[in-house]
Amino acid sequence: MITLSTEFLQSWIINLLWPLTRILAVIAIVPIFSHTTIPNRVRLGLGIMLTIIIVPTIPSIPKFEIFSLDGLLILIQQLIIGFAIGFSMRLVFSAVDLAGQLIGLTMGLGFAQFFDPQTNGQSTALNQFLVLLAMLVFLSLDGHLIIVTAMANSFITMPISLNGPGINPLQIAQWGGTIFSAGLMLALPAVCALLITNMALGILTRTAPQLNLFGIGFPITLSMGFLIVALSLPGMLQPIIKFIEQGTENMMQVAVPNSVNK
Repeated sequence: MITLSTEFLQSWIINLLWPLTRILAVIAIVPIFSHTTIPNRVRLGLGIMLTIIIVPTIPSIPKFEIFSLDGLLILIQQLIIGFAIGFSMRLVFSAVDLAGQLIGLTMGLGFAQFFDPQTNGQSTALNQFLVLLAMLVFLSLDGHLIIVTAMANSFITMPISLNGPGINPLQIAQWGGTIFSAGLMLALPAVCALLITNMALGILTRTAPQLNLFGIGFPITLSMGFLIVALSLPGMLQPIIKFIEQGTENMMQVAVPNSVNK
């Protein structure tokens, strides 16, 4: 006859609960896995499956009461680590989204914004296109496997314990600054070309005031914008790949605390 004691059940729950918390925190914010088109049941099932696979490879987990102060602190620690790992890769796609937003507003697509369920904000068709393109590049580089590898390595470099999470928040804040620099670098060729187009339209309006600027300016700017984006797409591939590789390095650095680096 098989008997289950309270200690055995608590040990079994602890071995799954805290790793599952970190993994679900990563899945909730990291690109691809956090997309709103993926049902919550699928994400939960994926988190449970990854937890069952990773748990046998992680160091021993300390035994604390789940409903104690120590258990609550460990739970919060796992959430912080998971969010930090996912956020470091999320910055790359935010930069691509910013680039599409800048190009779209410059070429006049700001009049055709729609609700984006992924960010719960307004977006244009162009930045959604660039984000989808970045996701395809991310998948082609096996980014989903890199995320799983970073999650598994984080349990080795930052084991579950009462010690601090070993994350430098200032470093993550500095990585956040790359959203503006990387996004501007991607959008700069198209924005400069559209700026020249707008300057030419302004000179044309001054020389021929009878022309309707709103009647001819908007179609010309929109057409030039699409043409410039089509010509600059091949050149955007390598910068996007470089940003994804940089995001991968940042994600791995989050998974390695300062004490380990030293």
